Amino acid sequence: MAKNQSFLQLVSAAIRGKEQDYTTLGIKQSIVLLAIPMILEMLMESLFAIVDIFFVGKLGSNALATVGLTESVLMIVYAVGMGISIAATAMVSRRVGEKNYTEAGSITFQLMVTGLLLALLMGGVATYFASDLLTLMGATPEVVRTGVTYTQVIFAGNAAILMLFLVNGAFRGAGQPHLAMRALWIANGTNIILDPLLIFGLGNFEGLGLAGAAWATTIGRSLGVVYQLYHLFNGKHLLKIARENLVLSVGVMWHILRLSAGGVGQYLIDSASWIFLTRLIAEFGSNTLAGYTIAFRVIIFTLLPAWGLSSAAATLVGQNLGAKKAKRAELAVWLTARYNMIFMAVATLSFILFGRYVSDFFSNDAEVIHIATQALQIITLGYIFFGLGMVMVQAFNGAGDTRTPAFINIGVLWLLEIPLAYFLAMYFGLGATGVFIAIAFCHSFHALVTGWLFKQGTWKRVKV
Repeated sequence: MAKNQSFLQLVSAAIRGKEQDYTTLGIKQSIVLLAIPMILEMLMESLFAIVDIFFVGKLGSNALATVGLTESVLMIVYAVGMGISIAATAMVSRRVGEKNYTEAGSITFQLMVTGLLLALLMGGVATYFASDLLTLMGATPEVVRTGVTYTQVIFAGNAAILMLFLVNGAFRGAGQPHLAMRALWIANGTNIILDPLLIFGLGNFEGLGLAGAAWATTIGRSLGVVYQLYHLFNGKHLLKIARENLVLSVGVMWHILRLSAGGVGQYLIDSASWIFLTRLIAEFGSNTLAGYTIAFRVIIFTLLPAWGLSSAAATLVGQNLGAKKAKRAELAVWLTARYNMIFMAVATLSFILFGRYVSDFFSNDAEVIHIATQALQIITLGYIFFGLGMVMVQAFNGAGDTRTPAFINIGVLWLLEIPLAYFLAMYFGLGATGVFIAIAFCHSFHALVTGWLFKQGTWKRVKV
């Protein structure tokens, strides 16, 4: 009873957001206090992904295909956002571990400026070529006509996506995951409320159809950014941007870009592999693509909370390396990995037993349901290894070693997964099933390679 009460008190403290010194607090306590807000943050992101695809699914297979293709291209924007977010977590956590809070604020300001400039560049190009990008991804003329407005709005609003990513990365690095959680809850809570209203309408408002989903996402994420900025500039928290921090430094921005390059690279490599796999799936028709899109969203529903737990490792590694406590950082990583693998094992069993019921919830088309069910049951066979690999990658990133995961991604995802998926699907005649098998095998192998390299310990010597 006492242990349960103690755990509940920790959960309550994590949600309330009391700031802690994670270089001296117990490792198990630190993991709980950091991971709970991160998991809740990602659960809201997961919930939005599920709710969004539920409402979009009511518009038919073409709408689902549009979302799937758009998100595949948007992976590039996510990659840049995640890359800068990695730099934010690594740099801010290291400065916080050193107790250099003023420098942490200056770095956060430089991160924001860097991210905004990149967002404007990418958003302008992607919005202008939206229809061409859909066509390039294999969309039929009907899908392009149905979805080009949705795609344009999403691409035009990518600045909100990037800012959410990178500022939340800074919050996590500072040991303030409760602020990141609340920002995403505001963003995606707004999305969930606006989705049915803007898609289907209410009263005299007829709704915007698929484009309404894009506007709901853009408005919601923009409100999340407003919340982030308020807490960065109000001066009430450990991580804050004061007047003396508002000085542009080309040198710091260049350092951020160099550190981000490995992070951007690893996610671009990952995204490029997903884009290729989506393009390959598109060869088997809109129904197959729709089923894959449903499965992908459901998989994200479980991967994002696991990613949230993994992020605790990044913060603990960065802050403890800053405090010259490398052994403590390593112990925190292995303990976090154990928790993550247990969570993913439960998710695997759930999808094996109930995958069809989950797929049936999102579509009435028998073929779409069959493809989605098959994808869920095959891909999640590698989930336990996914749980290990996610923590190890985040540990490398938290230490500022973004190159090692990038090289692993090249070797496993490009040189192994893409050829394997193509040959299984096309030459061995397995179709979409071959793609699902390749994903499960290659991501499991990726986790084993990452774990082995982590044990070598070179990440302990990285300077940020």
